[in-house]
Amino acid sequence: MAKAKLDEIDHQILDMLIDNTRTPFTDIAKKLLISAGTVHVRVKKMEDAGIIRGSSLTLDYMKLGYAFIAYVGIFLEKTHQTKFVLERLEQIPNVTVAHITTGKFNIFCKIRAKDTNHAKNIIFKVDDIEGISRTETMISLEESINDKKRLMHTIFNEL
Repeated sequence: MAKAKLDEIDHQILDMLIDNTRTPFTDIAKKLLISAGTVHVRVKKMEDAGIIRGSSLTLDYMKLGYAFIAYVGIFLEKTHQTKFVLERLEQIPNVTVAHITTGKFNIFCKIRAKDTNHAKNIIFKVDDIEGISRTETMISLEESINDKKRLMHTIFNEL
């Protein structure tokens, strides 16, 4: 896959949007001494190229009552069941991330719950999915680092 071609203005626009995706184009334009139309055209160009794929919303799950995090490693009966199991996992809203992995587990996922009892019920739902032979759960004591912005800034500084 070819590396994206971005100039300094594109980098600066991305840097500002990484820090706050809701920054108005007019504010970006003022800081960069260009027109808001230019910002709009460049952002659209980066969206069309697939560099920017929407924007995201960051929630404080603790304030919403979902502070409990667990990671569930899933062992499948047969690897050809991966797609079927992922489709079933997608139907459980508390499964927020799922990865097909190598090593010990076939699938590794993250769940968010209200408390241990809620997490137990979610894990039992996961464990009941046809094709799963067993699961292994790790409880997160604290989410110490959750910052995609640092990586994004590093990537764009390397381009």
